[in-house]
Amino acid sequence: MRPDTHWLLHFCHENALLSKAQLTGLIKNLDDSTDAQKCADLLAKTGWVHDESFLKDATAIAIQNAQEGYELPVLPTDVVVNRGIADFGEFPAYDDLAAMDDTALREAMDSIFATCQKVGVSDLHITGGARPRVRHHRKIVYLSQEILPDDIARRMNYVLLTDAQRKEFEAEWDLNYALTIGSAEDGCRMRFRANVMEQKNGIAGVYRIVADHLQSLEELGFPNAADIRKLLSYHNGIILVTGPVGSGKTTTLASLVQELNVNRKEHIITVEDPIEVMQQSQNSIVTQREVGRDTKSFQSALKSALREDPDIIIIGEMRDLATIEMAVTAAETGHLVIATMHTRDAQSTLNRLLDVFPATQQNQIRAMTAGSLRGILCQRLIPSVDDGVVLACELLINTNAVANIIRDGKDTGLESAMQSGRKQGMRTINESIDVLLEEGRITEEVADANRSNAED
Repeated sequence: MRPDTHWLLHFCHENALLSKAQLTGLIKNLDDSTDAQKCADLLAKTGWVHDESFLKDATAIAIQNAQEGYELPVLPTDVVVNRGIADFGEFPAYDDLAAMDDTALREAMDSIFATCQKVGVSDLHITGGARPRVRHHRKIVYLSQEILPDDIARRMNYVLLTDAQRKEFEAEWDLNYALTIGSAEDGCRMRFRANVMEQKNGIAGVYRIVADHLQSLEELGFPNAADIRKLLSYHNGIILVTGPVGSGKTTTLASLVQELNVNRKEHIITVEDPIEVMQQSQNSIVTQREVGRDTKSFQSALKSALREDPDIIIIGEMRDLATIEMAVTAAETGHLVIATMHTRDAQSTLNRLLDVFPATQQNQIRAMTAGSLRGILCQRLIPSVDDGVVLACELLINTNAVANIIRDGKDTGLESAMQSGRKQGMRTINESIDVLLEEGRITEEVADANRSNAED
């Protein structure tokens, strides 16, 4: 069942417009491709729901909730709903999992991970007191309608940890780590960014699946790959890769490192938390450092990096004032710095980058950024018409006009500068979305929801 249809049925039952028996009968007979609007039309036609105003409002909210990827509520029905992923197969029975020893349980987890990677899942959730679920094309899909007991969930998460990791988790109640399954020699190697934490119903483990191979910018869906590559030709300055959580920043960053690794003869130092994509030195030397394992923090790693003869410094995420300040300083002193930030577009990226500094440093940091910034690449993954996702991107290039806006601290004028800078390769997120709409790859509703300043 489609997530938007799931939400609509939930709203109808929540408002006592559909009984459990009606829900069960409807779900059994609904086609998996039936969207919320068609379902609403069916409910009105059959006379099960007479309030057309309610159906209209509920359908709009259902579509929006599905687009935002909110966790789906439980429907009171005996029918298993929202399996939603072809070829995933059945999730192991809980009794079978409980009866397994550690070796068999680890093999079962490896099999689940392999299936996730095969069908294109981005995240796997194994949580005590909740249904096991995955995120597929930004949507939550449940693998079982039964609540996973905490004792089984705890063993499933623990079996993946080393003794040292178990001790750290039990001491801190939180653990971030990189998980590798298989090896290149046996032809099956998978990597995951893992987080394990304690929560009110028990343990929760979330596993972000990392792509099994490095992809080119074209493979990732960038229509302006040539313009992005021009930024990589600089030998100093700072390039920012930004986007909301789950927008593919890590994958894009790995692709940029691969481009530099192949096409330049440099020393590349990366600082990551954790290392997700393993880079093998080719024409360049790639030194990868993991926060918490190879270095205490981003700040200490960056301070050390400046003494390690780097040409290019890659920062997995710029989170605080100290990291941002060191990155801008490194860019000014002759290094090419590439970093990620959790921001939606170029304007919000500049605001986040500059506003973190105290007022007494504003003029100085604006001047430094205006001189050292090379470009900002912003990206989003938005729902496509084929029930997948498609990449929308924004590219800001630091022209003289943009540098003046940064230096003068103007709150307006950036979008106009980007529109007039199309010949230099600039494009706004709205322009990218409009192209996707014209190509028929997204719907009008998705375009409206994802345009910048959509609330206006």
